[in-house]
Amino acid sequence: MTESAQEVVAAVYRSASPEETCRLGAAIGRHARAGDLIALIGELGSGKTVLIQGLARGLGVDPATYVSSPTFTIMHRYLGRLPLYHIDLYRIETPEALATLGLNDCLEGDGVAAVEWAEHGRGMLPRERLTVRLRQTGSEARAIELVPVGDRYHSLVRELMCDVAAAPGFLA
Repeated sequence: MTESAQEVVAAVYRSASPEETCRLGAAIGRHARAGDLIALIGELGSGKTVLIQGLARGLGVDPATYVSSPTFTIMHRYLGRLPLYHIDLYRIETPEALATLGLNDCLEGDGVAAVEWAEHGRGMLPRERLTVRLRQTGSEARAIELVPVGDRYHSLVRELMCDVAAAPGFLA
């Protein structure tokens, strides 16, 4: 059985706007722990960076800090209650290229790693993680699937679904 065949979508969040997508990210940040891995998958413009902007807010990153996608620098580090390692694998084409980046400390360290274009790291990223799949369903609307692998991430999704600020968008 393939990795994707073993995954089960634990929750679907319907976002009607970038603000709601950001709000979900903030809820994830409030519940995040050191060592967490958030793997984001979605087409260009699906809201990956917007969700990470919310994640930064939930982690307590200074609101004056501009959170942008590190497409050309590969990683940005933001300081909050936990460090946020914002990693973009868009330009990574081979496992060898990923291996040379030395991201292990960021992926399993003292902070939260949020990886855009996580599918480019298939087989190289830790299996246990929260995969967030974003899909456009309208000009501003998104369907956001939360796919936990591992006890920690199943617990995180349960916490998110009980979070009053995030709960209105959940369908599961």
